[in-house]
Amino acid sequence: MKPGLQKIIVIVGQTASGKSDLAVALAKKYGGEVISADSRQVYRGLNLGTGKITKKEMRGVPHHLLDVADPRRTYSVARYIKDARKKLRYIVIKGKVPIVVGGTGFYIDALLHGTVLPDVRPNAALRKQLQKLSAAQLFQRLQKCDSRRARTIDPHNKVRLIRALEIAKKLGKVPPQKQSRKYNTLMLGISWSDAVLKKRIRERMLKRVQGGMVAEARQLHKGGLSFKRMEELGLEYRYLARYLKGDMSKEQMLTELETKTWQYAKRQKTWFKRNKNIQWFTPSIVEGFSPKDRKKIEKTVALFLAEK
Repeated sequence: MKPGLQKIIVIVGQTASGKSDLAVALAKKYGGEVISADSRQVYRGLNLGTGKITKKEMRGVPHHLLDVADPRRTYSVARYIKDARKKLRYIVIKGKVPIVVGGTGFYIDALLHGTVLPDVRPNAALRKQLQKLSAAQLFQRLQKCDSRRARTIDPHNKVRLIRALEIAKKLGKVPPQKQSRKYNTLMLGISWSDAVLKKRIRERMLKRVQGGMVAEARQLHKGGLSFKRMEELGLEYRYLARYLKGDMSKEQMLTELETKTWQYAKRQKTWFKRNKNIQWFTPSIVEGFSPKDRKKIEKTVALFLAEK
């Protein structure tokens, strides 16, 4: 531990792992406030499709960086770092414990370690050329020129693929550039077996559909969110857009969405497993952490907060 660094708790894990529930429980017990680290939950109106926590589920715990951006416009990681650091200072001034929670590993790494983002300006000519290629072709190109980035990127998101290729063309294979540590961090990870996580992903997807996810997407489109932009937002909204356009049946949409969500979960696992500082906890029951599990986690948190 480095003296003088602000303590923060970070909760990570794959999609559908139960991160938000644990964050709220720890915030209630230790006087914390939550900062979301989810690249899509920053957008207003993207609720059911992103699994955004509800007011009821927050149980009175303040949550930050939810619903802060217009979904019609891109919210960058650079803006996230700026906004998240501002919220961290605000929480600390209030005498509360900052708890960062989310599954977007790139956002978390950038916030915690001060990742130096490549200063590469948009290349209009290159973008026009790359737009003609399919996502699969773009992904193949990225694998050849920057395999590290290819392992963690959404292979179906043309906007991110083109940006990654733009950076790679300018700078070559970009190694992760880190500055000195910014915070004294306790990193907690939630880990499930593949079989259980697949079951949780499917059950959550069906619950969202029953809760009105299709109607939400239809309303977003009616409010000005183009199908093209929904495609760019990925996962749920990509396949909801295709369903609403009539490009696939509801059954096809659900099958594709379940498959792609699982593939995304595997990419998340790859990203987080690189970090040896994460302390992993596996719930002992399918529903989540048992009281005994919670006590083990709480003991870890209490020891961290008590350190001088």
